[in-house]
Amino acid sequence: MSHGATCDVCWRRCTIPEGGTGFCHARICQDGRVAAGNYSRLTSVAIDPVEKKPLAEWHPGARVLSVGSYGCNMRCPFCQNFEISQRGADGAPWRETSPQELVDLALECAARDPLVIGIAHTYNEPLVGWEYVRDCSELAHKAGLANALVSNGCVSAHVIDALAPLVDAANIDLKCFSAEGYRRLGGSFEDVRYAIATLAAREACHLEVTTLVVPGLSDSEAAMRQEAAWLASVSEDIVLHVTRFFPRWHMAGARPTPVATARHLADVAREYLPRVHVGNC
Repeated sequence: MSHGATCDVCWRRCTIPEGGTGFCHARICQDGRVAAGNYSRLTSVAIDPVEKKPLAEWHPGARVLSVGSYGCNMRCPFCQNFEISQRGADGAPWRETSPQELVDLALECAARDPLVIGIAHTYNEPLVGWEYVRDCSELAHKAGLANALVSNGCVSAHVIDALAPLVDAANIDLKCFSAEGYRRLGGSFEDVRYAIATLAAREACHLEVTTLVVPGLSDSEAAMRQEAAWLASVSEDIVLHVTRFFPRWHMAGARPTPVATARHLADVAREYLPRVHVGNC
């Protein structure tokens, strides 16, 4: 009888007991093997403008069928979607939707609305169930649909390496620019930088990066200068979003980021990157 297995999807390397669930609430152990327990389980389905992802410079005006499941491998206290990202199978209502069913739905949406160009995996952390993203993306490409990914990027290299050829556009959250900051949030600074560099290296992938300016975490000029310089060294084609924080979840009592702070940090980033957008201002 199996006593469990070790998950290799992210740096946590959870040892999951038979029948149990990993830290992310999404990965499970069945018959001695780790699997995506949230595979095909959608908690959220909507047609969104690409700009909402945010993808400001990828097919402006287009729309995508946006889908999410449950679970996340980080614990950001300001999470905007904590109702699904910080829950498991028993904590969020979900509907079974196979990869083929999802692609068929996207095609139906595109037939009714020619502005719909593909599927976006978003809302929770898609890569804790990356096999579903992979399978849907392969079918979507065969059907002539585009694939977009919105992720924290904090996963093992083999996950990003497998998915990168299937991703047409991505927005990666770069929460802050320090290993200590990532430790506070339960993430991996090394892994998110690998994800950004890997996606940026693919000419077929349009890459945008979002930094939420959270007071005390990511609002220093020095850190933004380091971040923008690093992103520019990876690729000057990266589009950066400097986005204003609003109180949410465990930080509901905090104050919103001052508009002036967000605008100033965007100006700092523009010293290194030609395409910088300010969000939530």
